[in-house]
Amino acid sequence: MENSKQPRNDRFPRSFWTANLTELFERSAYYAMASFVVLYLGQLGLGDYWPSNLNGILWALVFFLPILSGSIADQIGYKKSLLIAFGFLAAGYFIMGYPVWFGGHVLNQDIGHGMTAGIGVLLPIVSAIIIIGIGGSIIKPCIAGTVQKTAGSRATLGFGIFYMIINIGSLLGRGVSYVIRKEFDLSYIFAVSVFFSIIAFLAVLLFYSEPVELGQSEEDKKPKKSIWKILADMVLVLRNLRFTLFMIVSSGFFIVYSQVYNVLPLYLQRVVELDPAVDLVTMANPFVIVFFQLLITKKFGKMKPIKSIIVGIVIIGISMMINLIPIFMDGGVRSLTIGDAIPLGTLFITLTVGLIAFGELFTSARTYEYVGALAPKGQEGLFLGYANLPLAIGAIIGGPAGAFIFHEVMCKNAIELESGLLELNPFWNSMGWIILMGIGFVSAFSMWLYNRWLQKRPQ
Repeated sequence: MENSKQPRNDRFPRSFWTANLTELFERSAYYAMASFVVLYLGQLGLGDYWPSNLNGILWALVFFLPILSGSIADQIGYKKSLLIAFGFLAAGYFIMGYPVWFGGHVLNQDIGHGMTAGIGVLLPIVSAIIIIGIGGSIIKPCIAGTVQKTAGSRATLGFGIFYMIINIGSLLGRGVSYVIRKEFDLSYIFAVSVFFSIIAFLAVLLFYSEPVELGQSEEDKKPKKSIWKILADMVLVLRNLRFTLFMIVSSGFFIVYSQVYNVLPLYLQRVVELDPAVDLVTMANPFVIVFFQLLITKKFGKMKPIKSIIVGIVIIGISMMINLIPIFMDGGVRSLTIGDAIPLGTLFITLTVGLIAFGELFTSARTYEYVGALAPKGQEGLFLGYANLPLAIGAIIGGPAGAFIFHEVMCKNAIELESGLLELNPFWNSMGWIILMGIGFVSAFSMWLYNRWLQKRPQ
């Protein structure tokens, strides 16, 4: 009789599917606005550097804070945590649009170099960045934790579905955002994000229930960690030289990856075309992952994790390098292709985003496998909890680094055309892409050296 009360193992329980539905709406909300944050902040008068700096802080919060927010979620329960998180997200996205909707500020299509925004813009924007970062950081451990608890022996399939849902949400958010911003103005991408956050809040409120871990008894449950214990664990992890070096070396991939939301939107709008469909261009990322994930896993799944990671980093370096091609072609980056509808520069940026997705397929999942192998015996779970730190480092460095590379390198000696677009000096334009490519290649070579060093020092 006791076994009959256990959840069935032959299908996923309702909380698994509710969690995935919630993740779909959350990702739709996030990616509805992600591709345009630096352009929106630039049009509000935040100058050359603050848009990328604030965007980097947002990403860093989302990837770093789960270390703490995951523990709080364990303390108060996933359902309550998710309701709080989506309340934060809806409020944060609303505040991002507030300066235009209710503050009387107008988006300036001609982005200035210096800071012209006053406290009426800065205060809500900075507040929104912090609120969205906190809300987003709570979502990650709750949804991933629900999938892990409810998938049981089918964890591989469960996380495969979860990863697919993330990318479907990415496509949905970007698609809806494109329609809305074309109908109204750029600020309404945040209205889309508010809408999806409210839908996710209602899904959790009405349908989500606390997950029951398959095959786990009350005695098996792990003790809940206090914040002080988490901070002590962080010190323990960071004192491990093997992990700390890996974290530093692998962050190069994410410094380059972050340019999808820093350099690429700026390059499209300031250099290639006045009203670029950045949301549609960045759809190349989830499209590649959705259609090629199973193929890459099948063909290269047996490749050693470190080799797969290095291949992924090399690919992201190549993805930056290909943007050298249109610079030296007849007509340059603004020459039209595909029925005179798409500028050559836009086409190559789209290819860049697609290649980055291939790099992600080789790198992301294998990173967790590699971190698990790096960890001291019996501490694998602890170290995996900090596996997102390279993403946080990449985001916090990638924001200002991307702004510097675009404004100080690519745009050096640029000429402003009557249309408002910039005519870049081919040499300095090339140097910007070469620097980004170099970061990727140096990171790959450093990873190879690190692995050689590791092999000489067996744990």
